[in-house]
Amino acid sequence: MTFHPDTLPDLKGKVFIVTGGNSGIGYYTVAHLAEHGAQVYMCARSPEKGRAAIANIKKMHPSANIDLLQMDLMDLTSVVAAAKHFLTLETALHGLVNNAGIMATPFEMTKDGHEAQWQTNYLAHWVLTEHLLPLMLRTAKALPPGSVRIVNLTSSGHLSAPKGGINFNDLSLKDSGPWSRYGQSKLANILQTKTLHKTYGPGSPSARNGEGEIWVSSVHPGVVQTNLATSVGGITMSILSVLRMFGLIWPADKGSWTSLFCAASRDMKAEQSGGYFEIFRRFGEPRWQSGAAKDEKLAERLEEWTGEEMRKEGWVR
Repeated sequence: MTFHPDTLPDLKGKVFIVTGGNSGIGYYTVAHLAEHGAQVYMCARSPEKGRAAIANIKKMHPSANIDLLQMDLMDLTSVVAAAKHFLTLETALHGLVNNAGIMATPFEMTKDGHEAQWQTNYLAHWVLTEHLLPLMLRTAKALPPGSVRIVNLTSSGHLSAPKGGINFNDLSLKDSGPWSRYGQSKLANILQTKTLHKTYGPGSPSARNGEGEIWVSSVHPGVVQTNLATSVGGITMSILSVLRMFGLIWPADKGSWTSLFCAASRDMKAEQSGGYFEIFRRFGEPRWQSGAAKDEKLAERLEEWTGEEMRKEGWVR
């Protein structure tokens, strides 16, 4: 099958949140959703950059309904505040695109006490999702299956996760390289997707009991020209330059297509929920994953650890 954003249905009356929506893949995800009539909340760390991005989109689509949610994923207080603020503004949420991320950055600990990539790419999105799930379930209860969806941006970079997948003995991976830390965080996105699908997806107890059905996907957008690669080393930049020379790097707009398919396309099927998607080969079909990415016990252990840790720290109840 093929997909193009022009085939998205009329999204008027639907509400979406996109993290990291002021640039790159997130920017075009916001733009296409708004173009088709959705009310979109763009999450951005910088209010100035967020407002500038919204203004640029409205130049292309004057009728676009986009609002800014200020959110810094390196600060969980900011994440919780943004979620709570959103819940005062809307009575429904049809789509959450956990898009924002950082890649292969130097070792850094956040003020919340977590390694920067682990928190930005995984923990902060877990906390955001947890706060929004009750509203998404209420929205889903009143609508046909497939009307409410969560998309987690991941990467083939999950293959660089450490041996065993998740190093619970030292989640900061301070003695490892930046790519191992990146891979661990991206693996966690895939595992969270599987847990959410098992709990809320088609055939789940939540769906069977009429408590709401949410379709969940993890997405590798491809090798995309974005600001994400600014922190990688010289060798990696050289490889990217060669790929760019041969046209093997997608523009950011095309990088948003898989997210858009999973977030809003009518062509997505119930049996695809819980899957890992790439734009390569036959569009939309789940691709090969590492053994750790398919490890259900690892997914359960990660969810147990995350829930316990985030509750202990007071970020969720």
